[in-house]
Amino acid sequence: MAIKKVWVEDGCTVCHLCESTAPDVFLTGDTTTEVKAGADFAAHDAEIRDAASGCPVEIIKFEEA
Repeated sequence: MAIKKVWVEDGCTVCHLCESTAPDVFLTGDTTTEVKAGADFAAHDAEIRDAASGCPVEIIKFEEA
């Protein structure tokens, strides 16, 4: 199934793992992590899944269509 929505829940430790795994999808700052507006989830499906499964606090979520 294709990913149609990605978000980061509260509790992010800003470890930068998601941004290094999927730099076209995630943007980390000093205190926050966000999903880039307009990110192409279909083109980065595997990277999003890797970032979510590798997140040390398990707060990267996605919804499939």
